[in-house]
Amino acid sequence: MTSTADFSASFKSLKTCVVIPTYNNAGTLASIIEDVLKYCTDIVVVNDGSTDDTEKIVQSFPTVQLISYKKNIGKGWALRQALAYTIEKGYQYAITIDSDGQHFAKDLPVFLEKLQTTPDTFIIGARNMEQASVPGKSSFGHWISNTCFKVETGFSCPDTQSGFRLYPLLLLKGMKFYTVKYEFEIEVLVRASWRGIKIDSVPVSVYYAPKETRISHFRPFTDFSRVTVLNTILIPIALIYIKPRDFFKSLLKKKILEKLSLSSCLILVSRTN
Repeated sequence: MTSTADFSASFKSLKTCVVIPTYNNAGTLASIIEDVLKYCTDIVVVNDGSTDDTEKIVQSFPTVQLISYKKNIGKGWALRQALAYTIEKGYQYAITIDSDGQHFAKDLPVFLEKLQTTPDTFIIGARNMEQASVPGKSSFGHWISNTCFKVETGFSCPDTQSGFRLYPLLLLKGMKFYTVKYEFEIEVLVRASWRGIKIDSVPVSVYYAPKETRISHFRPFTDFSRVTVLNTILIPIALIYIKPRDFFKSLLKKKILEKLSLSSCLILVSRTN
């Protein structure tokens, strides 16, 4: 059985941290941190303007790093702050996990196993959206988002909306982002693919609390509208610029390879003569 020390050592050797963005999830935050600490001691909590006891809870864990600001801006902004901070601190990868109890820290090692076989990859924790506890609106939004991603990038991703994911920090360094709410997780994924970063996935568990006890800051109409607007921008960019760019790049690469092959043949012929 792998010990906590072994897991922690693996995270450190791969220069990987765990990021927990949070907004008014004081009821579950402490247990999430405790569970993550069983696997990784490099934890960064981003307090996105919480008005509850979030800051006190984080301060009760001396080893946990805290990014905190007074005004609630949005999950996307919290993640953008985390990416900038972790890059500055010298981490190479950051795994984000939600603070509402939807994700399980026991799945963290799955990301490391995948990372060791496919380094420099953007890894998505793919949830099982067919289980009975998944809200209907989540399942529908999941399908729409995955379909738009396929149109925008030409690649399939089983769960583009999952907040449980591993970011390849160095490959994302220098990129500018524009969204600050939930739609950021779509923007960063699409633009990473456009940059040529490989997107892969691993299966993860998911828990949706009963409707009467579930705490969610996702506003179905407003946030889904934001995602829709983002996709109406990304799809034309993909069709007008990205896809033609990639097509001509592939042609150029093919011509270069053909010239190199021809040159190699001519050199071989000259040597045999």
